[in-house]
Amino acid sequence: MINVIDLRKDSVPVEQLLNRTQFDYTDVNTAVEEIINTVKKEKDIALKRYSMQFDGVDLKNFRINEEALEKAFKIIDTSVLKDLKLALKNIKDYHLKQGFQPFEYTRDDGVILGQKVTPIDTIGLYIPGGTASYPSTVLMNAVPAKIAGVKKLVMITPPEKSGGIKPSILVAAKLAGVDEIYALGGAHGIAALAYGTESVPKVDKIVGPGNIYVSMAKKHVSGDVGIDMIAGPSEILILADETSNPDYIAADLMGQAEHDVLASATLLSTSETVAIKVQASLVKQLPKLSRKTIIETALKTLGKIVITRNLEESIALANKIAPEHLEILVSDPFSTLKAIQHAGSIFIGPYTPEPMGDYLAGPNHTLPTSGTARFSSPLSTEDFQKKSAYLFYPKDAFKRVASSVINLAHEESLTAHANAVDIRLSKDDDDVT
Repeated sequence: MINVIDLRKDSVPVEQLLNRTQFDYTDVNTAVEEIINTVKKEKDIALKRYSMQFDGVDLKNFRINEEALEKAFKIIDTSVLKDLKLALKNIKDYHLKQGFQPFEYTRDDGVILGQKVTPIDTIGLYIPGGTASYPSTVLMNAVPAKIAGVKKLVMITPPEKSGGIKPSILVAAKLAGVDEIYALGGAHGIAALAYGTESVPKVDKIVGPGNIYVSMAKKHVSGDVGIDMIAGPSEILILADETSNPDYIAADLMGQAEHDVLASATLLSTSETVAIKVQASLVKQLPKLSRKTIIETALKTLGKIVITRNLEESIALANKIAPEHLEILVSDPFSTLKAIQHAGSIFIGPYTPEPMGDYLAGPNHTLPTSGTARFSSPLSTEDFQKKSAYLFYPKDAFKRVASSVINLAHEESLTAHANAVDIRLSKDDDDVT
């Protein structure tokens, strides 16, 4: 069911351990480029055609009205509503501690320097649909945007076969302060957000995870609009020793594998006994799970149990892999935490399984994948803000350094730059301060 590698016996290239997916993106990129260009040209007409082609629905209006939102609150399970509100509170509390900070200081020569922080005006939020829909993702993306001060939050999500949207998605959006909701998905939905149509407003930045077509569409429109990240298939890495519970490990590996047949689930264990018991537990638990076919395919394709020589080797490999989700299930997890340098989100101890972060702990579950945790961070309030530098030179301070600026401008052969400084020296306008 799952690949087993014993580093105590086998010499395995590091690249084999780092491998996430063998998917060929060529055909996807070709299809996505065609979809985006068609939406740019035909706008709503293209959206209607693609909605029928990909979602099987013939929509007269893409926007969800207030009546549908009110109905969602009436029919949603009361326990789900209660839990969404709990998750909302925790996510808000965590993200309120984030955000860029403005600053200003005045030097001894009177020069004033500072940083101005402003929210992005309009955000497009993509929420996955299809095989699964995620109200938790609505909260994780909308809450930090609203905390950052985003003026307009536009959400799109693929419609159900009825043409509507799952009630819990609508309720989460309303609770989190989403301003407009559209029944749109896929690459055509991303194109609509990036370039605007008769029905869908153009946004400044697009955030939120999706399938491979959505990810490639975000990559394609990046530069015309901002994006949060290019999200690959979901992944988990678990560090374990002889004290770890094999049943917990097996459950957590399958919990991530159920997302996608391309999901990556890896165990790094210092204990051969634990590794063997995990394999047995996978076989035992799998038949009880509703998405067992997806899980089994994912584990066979990219799942790994790696038996390491010691914990230090496990940690070194974990830092090279830089996983989206990292669970630390060892006897002294907080000491191990100090040695972790690259991971999207870190789950510590036997009672902090990855779903705690997915749903309501507070930290964001939109995370860097495919090793990008080496240079990227989880989605945060900062992703919805931008910084502007500002500077003020009084006349005396300007004159003291003008010659240095002129010299550097000439060094770069930018004579107009030098002239812009020199003209102020030669004019010496006493009215300018």
